[in-house]
Amino acid sequence: MPYITGVTVITVRGMRSPVPSAPTPTPGPGASDLASQFARALNEYNATTNIAAFRRQLAELIPTATPDALIAAAEPFRDEPEIIAPVYEAVVAEQPGNARAIVILANAYWLQGRGPQVVGELATQAIAVDPANRGAWHLWALSESDPRSRVRRWQQVSERFPEDNLARAAVADNAASVAGAERDYSMLDFAIETYEQLLATTTDTAQREAVSTAISALKGWRF
Repeated sequence: MPYITGVTVITVRGMRSPVPSAPTPTPGPGASDLASQFARALNEYNATTNIAAFRRQLAELIPTATPDALIAAAEPFRDEPEIIAPVYEAVVAEQPGNARAIVILANAYWLQGRGPQVVGELATQAIAVDPANRGAWHLWALSESDPRSRVRRWQQVSERFPEDNLARAAVADNAASVAGAERDYSMLDFAIETYEQLLATTTDTAQREAVSTAISALKGWRF
C-alpha cells in the first residue's frame, strides 16, 4: 500500500514529528554527570544485552535527581525508549501537569510496544492538561485500534490543526488501508481526495513526489 506516513510511530518521512521539542530546563550542576552515567549504563547494556542490570542501574540513578535534572540529562537519549520511559515515569509522577513530559512518556511506551491502551490513556491525560498539544492528539489518534475509528480520529486532529500536513497524510494513509482491507471504494475515493488536498498544500519536492506516487497508485486500484 502506498503509505506516505509511518503510522506505527510518530515519524513521517520528510515531515516533522509533533512530539514536543520545547526548550529543556537549564541543566543543574549534576545533569552532565547524570547524562554520563546514563551513557555508561547504555554502553554496558549494548555490550552485554543484560536488560535486568540496565534497568537496575537506571532505578538507582533516577531517584537521585530532580525532574528538571532528569529531563536535561535524558535529552541526548530521546531515541532510546529504554532510558526515556523510566526517566519520564519519574518526571510525570512529580509533574503530573507537564503535558510535554506525558507525551514523551507515551511516545516511549509506543516505541517499546506497550500497546495502544496505555498510550491512549496518557495521550488523553496530556490533552486534558494542554488541549493545544499536537503531539498528544497525534498519539490519541495513533492509539485507536479500530481502523475506521482511527481514520475518524485522524480527521478530528486534521480539523483541529488544519495546517498539520502530517495529520492529513495520516488520514489518507489510514483511509487507504481501510479501503484495501475492506474493498471499500468510498473509502478509496476519500483517501485519494485527502491525498490531493495534501498535494495542494505541500511544497517540499520529495513530499510532493511521494504524495503524487500514492495518488497514482490508488487510482489504479481495482477490487
